[in-house]
Amino acid sequence: MQRIEKMGVWEKLYFPEVLRGLWVTGFRFWRNLFIHTLHLLGLANSLQAAMTVQYPEQRIPYPETFRGRHRLTLKDDGSIRCTACFLCATACPAECIYIQAGEYPDNPVEKFPLRYEIDTLRCIYCGFCVEACPCDAIRMDTGTHPGNLGFSRKDFVEDKTILTERSEELEAKGKEKLYEEYVSRYRRV
Repeated sequence: MQRIEKMGVWEKLYFPEVLRGLWVTGFRFWRNLFIHTLHLLGLANSLQAAMTVQYPEQRIPYPETFRGRHRLTLKDDGSIRCTACFLCATACPAECIYIQAGEYPDNPVEKFPLRYEIDTLRCIYCGFCVEACPCDAIRMDTGTHPGNLGFSRKDFVEDKTILTERSEELEAKGKEKLYEEYVSRYRRV
């Protein structure tokens, strides 16, 4: 036979929390409704109510510190700035960066990445890779959200060519043009 235990005092306290949550939601709803009604009548223009941004038709500009899609920066000669030091892969808590190093035939001291891949399904977009990089080779300043890149796991692995093309596009078009191209497929026709 099962023993039925009664709820203790602490277990019964969920009810006041539910009431408090309903009060907060109701207060914000009625306050915003009241302020929007006053604005329609031309009154209380100094008060500001909460508004919903109708994304992607409207948008709030991203701050400069926004961590968007990754990109590999390039040197002036067009080569990758990365020296395959593995600091970004070491700092990554999600372990989503894979680097395979290679050596230049004429300069055995400096290395470069033969393979540089980021598994965006594992990435948590923390920015530790950007902070760890000593030569400013990886950035997350594209101003666009990580998007749906396909329908298989392989489609979400960004390799060296994709990451460098992002730098070239950003250089050629700028953040605003890249953003407009990115969201154009989501806009209603």
